[in-house]
Amino acid sequence: MQNLYVSKTNTGKDHFDSLTKAIASISVDISEPVTIFLEAGIYHEKVTIQRPFITLIGENAETTIITYDDCATQLMSDGSRKGTFRSYTMFLDSHDITLQNLTIRNASFPRSKAGQAIALYADGDRILVRNCRLESFQDTLFTGPLPPAPLSPGGFTGPKEFAERIVGRQCYESCYICGDIDFIFGSATAYFERCEIASVASEELTPDSDGNTPIYGYATAASTPEGYPYGYVFHNCRFTGTVPEKSVYLGRPWRDYARTVLLSCYLGPHIRPEGFHDWNKPNARKNCFYAEYQSYGPGNATESSFRAPFVHQLSDTEASFYAKEKVLCGIDGWCP
Repeated sequence: MQNLYVSKTNTGKDHFDSLTKAIASISVDISEPVTIFLEAGIYHEKVTIQRPFITLIGENAETTIITYDDCATQLMSDGSRKGTFRSYTMFLDSHDITLQNLTIRNASFPRSKAGQAIALYADGDRILVRNCRLESFQDTLFTGPLPPAPLSPGGFTGPKEFAERIVGRQCYESCYICGDIDFIFGSATAYFERCEIASVASEELTPDSDGNTPIYGYATAASTPEGYPYGYVFHNCRFTGTVPEKSVYLGRPWRDYARTVLLSCYLGPHIRPEGFHDWNKPNARKNCFYAEYQSYGPGNATESSFRAPFVHQLSDTEASFYAKEKVLCGIDGWCP
């Protein structure tokens, strides 16, 4: 195993002053695992990892910060917009990658001008993100792959636009993930355990003419491929918010077969009684799968008539189908 070190203050063999330089030093055909340790500090870098078996470990999630400020509305040299999928701060494009004790931030602000701004673009199998903070507003975390085709021409412009769509497994443990619009989205099979899913607002909205609370966002927007049994599973997570009561949906379907399941999750008062939204898509309403098991907290409306009619309440037996080992193990038994 090879160890590398990134530091703003230390120098010496295997020490680098940027994460980008450390990654570039790794041979493309390396066969052994590499661990990169990051000293606390702010690293203003746009990072790409396209090698497997790499682990990044920060000194502390609150003080080891990788940040960049690209966003969808930025103009490229040819006058075109950068778009969602080139806006990332960190791009993972391989298998067997682990991130630990880091903040990954997209610092574009405000959302009304920046548009989509990905903090972490994760596309690969056996990706583990542990004790990390993922911070942005719209589209904070993209769990690739992309859906088969964009809804409009050029919608998928970016590094994986023409790549084969391979649905990988991803695990997020004890992470803080914040945003407002669709801030966890994509097609991966992803398991979230003991995470805080925080709804924040880049700008204050005003009530409509009838005094109704505006919609501040949607926590998830899954695009689970047709035929896949698992999309997003949240276990023992906390959905919190610094936005008004009943102003956020738990999710909506980016594609028609979206699957999102909550197990024993705390729901704050910002969650709307309906729970999920169908994005006004008749086919999605028929084909998506949204479900809860033992939700609790002020945003829990599962024992009333308020939940949307397409939201399922799971029995004990049904909930067992979404155990971590069943969601992630695959044929290789991976279950971090």
